[in-house]
Amino acid sequence: MRLKSLLIAFLLALPMYAGAQTTVSIAPDAASKEDVKKLFDVMASRDQLNQMMQQLFAQMRTLNRQQLKKQHPEVTEQELASMDRESEDVIKNFPMEAMLNDMIPVYQRHFTKSDIDALIAFYSSPSGQKFLHEMPAVTAETMKAVYPRIQAEVDAALKRAEEKSDSPQK
Repeated sequence: MRLKSLLIAFLLALPMYAGAQTTVSIAPDAASKEDVKKLFDVMASRDQLNQMMQQLFAQMRTLNRQQLKKQHPEVTEQELASMDRESEDVIKNFPMEAMLNDMIPVYQRHFTKSDIDALIAFYSSPSGQKFLHEMPAVTAETMKAVYPRIQAEVDAALKRAEEKSDSPQK
C-alpha cells in the first residue's frame, strides 16, 4: 500500500512538474506536430508505451499483492483477484493517446525539424527497426545483468545506515 501511495503522489506531482516546464517556448525551427507524430508512428511509440505501462502495472501488482499480504494476512485470493481486475481496468483505460499528445511539445522543444527528419529516416531503416525491435530484450537483459550489483549496493547502503543509527550520537 505504501508503494501505491508513492505512485499516486508521483502521478499527482507529474502535472505540476510538467506545467512548470511548459513555459519554455518552441524554437522557430522546431518540427511540426505532424512531424513528431510521424516519428512516434515510425518508432511504434504507442505499442512501446503500452508495453511499458503493462510491465509497470504488472510489477506494481506483484509488489502490491506482497505488501497487502504482509499487512493483511487475512486477505483472500478472491479479494486479490478483484484488485487485479481493477488494475486491468486502469491499464485498459489509460490515456495513451493523450500522453503521446502531451509529449509532442517536449519533442518540439528539444529537436529541430531536421533532427526529427533524421530520426524518422533512421528508425525507418532496417537498422533502426532492428534497434526498436531488440531494445525491450536488451533492456530486460541489462536489468537482469545489473540487478545483482544494484541490490548489493542498496544492501550495503542500508547496512551502513543501520550501523550509523545504532552507533551512539556525539
